[in-house]
Amino acid sequence: MEQEIEAAMPVQDTINDRPAHNLPPVGTQIRVFAPATVANVVCGFDVLGFAVNEPGDEVIMRVTETPGITISKITGDNGRLPLAPEKNTVSVSVQAYLESIGRTDIGLDIELHKKMPIGSGLGSSSASTVAGLFAIKNLMGDDTDVAKLLPFAMKGEEMACGHGHADNVAPALLGGFVLIRSYEPLDVIRLPHPKDLHCAIVFPDVDVPTREARQIIRTKINMKDAVTQWGNIAGLVSGLYTQDIDLIGRSMQDVLVEPVRSILIPDFYKMRELAMEAGAVSFGISGSGPSVFAFTRDEETAKRINQILQQHLTSLKINSYAYTSTINDAGPRVL
Repeated sequence: MEQEIEAAMPVQDTINDRPAHNLPPVGTQIRVFAPATVANVVCGFDVLGFAVNEPGDEVIMRVTETPGITISKITGDNGRLPLAPEKNTVSVSVQAYLESIGRTDIGLDIELHKKMPIGSGLGSSSASTVAGLFAIKNLMGDDTDVAKLLPFAMKGEEMACGHGHADNVAPALLGGFVLIRSYEPLDVIRLPHPKDLHCAIVFPDVDVPTREARQIIRTKINMKDAVTQWGNIAGLVSGLYTQDIDLIGRSMQDVLVEPVRSILIPDFYKMRELAMEAGAVSFGISGSGPSVFAFTRDEETAKRINQILQQHLTSLKINSYAYTSTINDAGPRVL
């Protein structure tokens, strides 16, 4: 059984412990893909997440003569994202990285191509940010641990939703299934998982803004609920390590966040019923929603669940998008 553990360095170490980097020649270009992610994984609010194979975002980055960052093009966003570099999560994160290595004298032009829905609960802003950071890391010939990009990616999350959490950016950057053990100092652990575990994802095309979805969460909980949640998180992590899919399934229950956020998702409990009847191991909300996901033992079951859920949403006159994937262990990649 494979067991991978990678700890991210504390924030202060990422900024000071970097070698000098030479500027790449003007005209040098790189194109990078970064994957969508499922955050929380039902019971692990803000501390668990995993990457999927699709959808994702692409960034094209070019070295220019004039120092500074410009964003020349954004596609796939229906005009919703800002071109101003001080307001875009990609450029803000890249700028923070460049400041940390003392190379703000570089000129960069960025194209962002959104290949996934915005506001889907699938880490849209995280995918864009990670693609940008992975691109600049490669352009600068930076061979340090990719985990050291995490603090810069979290700056993008803070801009996007008001909270610098890592349960989307960490799996998008590192790939695989990720646990954030601590935020202060930042400590991220990459978990093993059953290789045949499949994921069915359905995005109902309704608006659930991340900021608003966070604001409705209870800030105080009773001890009984906390104990239940701790047991489920521990059971899920144990199931991942022991490759026990049944344990994974029965541990994926949320008594804290799902009861509130499910109100924002059309027919959530009916969709869960349909998915479980069709052979799902578990079912829950992806991130802040409205996307939902189910773990299955095989690809055929995942595709069948997606079809059933989309048919149900169509009966409610709700458009939807569906994706089927294994857990993506690769993370971002140069195209």
